[in-house]
Amino acid sequence: MYDTVLHRNPGESEFHQAVLEVFYSLGAVADRHPDLVESGVIERLCEPERQIIFRVPWTDDHGKAQINRAFRVEYNSALGPYKGGLRFHPTVYLGIVKFLGFEQIFKNALTGMPIGGGKGGSDFDPKGKSDVEIMRFCQSFMTEMYRHLGEHTDVPAGDVGVGSREVGFLFGQYKRITNRFEAGVLTGKGLDYGGSMVRTEATGFGLVYFVREMLAAAGKSFDGKRVIVSGSGNVAIHAALKAQELGATVISASDSGGFVHDPAGIDIGLLKDVKLERGARISEYAAERSSATFHHGGSVWSLEADIALPCATQNELDHDAAADLVQNGISVVAEGANMPCTPDAIKVFGENDVLFGPGKAANAGGVATSALEMQQNASRDSWSFGQTDARLDEIMSGIHTACAEAAEEYDAPGDYVAGANIAGFLRVARAMSAQGVV
Repeated sequence: MYDTVLHRNPGESEFHQAVLEVFYSLGAVADRHPDLVESGVIERLCEPERQIIFRVPWTDDHGKAQINRAFRVEYNSALGPYKGGLRFHPTVYLGIVKFLGFEQIFKNALTGMPIGGGKGGSDFDPKGKSDVEIMRFCQSFMTEMYRHLGEHTDVPAGDVGVGSREVGFLFGQYKRITNRFEAGVLTGKGLDYGGSMVRTEATGFGLVYFVREMLAAAGKSFDGKRVIVSGSGNVAIHAALKAQELGATVISASDSGGFVHDPAGIDIGLLKDVKLERGARISEYAAERSSATFHHGGSVWSLEADIALPCATQNELDHDAAADLVQNGISVVAEGANMPCTPDAIKVFGENDVLFGPGKAANAGGVATSALEMQQNASRDSWSFGQTDARLDEIMSGIHTACAEAAEEYDAPGDYVAGANIAGFLRVARAMSAQGVV
């Protein structure tokens, strides 16, 4: 089956990696459920239900026409409408979107919410663009995309490069074209027009809630632990915030220019100001914080700590970095980004009894809260921060339980990768089988 995936999807290395990682876990499932193999569920899961590729023409502030390429992979709708974010970044191509969409199927299944899997984006780069340029691009993007969306069909959200500003422009154009205020067609909206509390914090908070459960299952807690966090966007900042609320000391943050080491603990207020308010480089944090040092280049994974939370981008933590972490005493690694650890790195963690939380389980907090936003929109309701956060905590605890129980049942106790893949796969596969060959 994997050879077929390689043949049918040439050059899409990230997608190949995501499929192979799931396939490693499915041997025991295939042995116990041969009917799922015979019905072609696995092959159908490897082929998106629909792939949309289109151009996005827009005009820059100098009056020059620009063209970008955009994608939406509506991957699997067995559990509900397609659900997954939009990524605006120069590296976006079909293979990235398919990898993210494939992961999204299992991630969404693990939440227990009625949502299928999808993903989208464009090679447009919002950095350095004016608000008006970004608005023109988003309006052009939605002028094509709207015909494929709907609260019962496909519900995008934000991802890298797509925040509340972009979602607002996209939603405004959707409303303009359709003449409908269909709040549930996009998530990540502003609080004034149907957005949900905790959406900004959700992925980072959810990551820490999941790790808290991992630690509790091992008889441990965050209290007194040193934590390495990579990245300095929403996920990294809010993971650091919640970890420190639970008694840990977060000692790092990073961006493409390097990383800061702050043994006294990251000052969350200063980090938010530098990265989210000013949009400055991480080096400015160290310039304003006496306890911090900035390291140009190098590896954040060379620091000594107890827990590592990669929250930047895919494949940022490789074999050598994993070996450094093991040598420096790391005991838990959990993915805040999508597939930030390479297969070789995950193998190193397994060989050295490091607890590892895969992204499809550990970073499901964002999409879980998106589903809660859909729920609020459908009922014309608005929940408090505490109510939404409590529901997020409950969902992440449930994901941990589902992963742990599936791993135990299929003779891989403590293997959260196997547990997440098996639990997510079985829920989707049962739904696909019940609906026939479609």
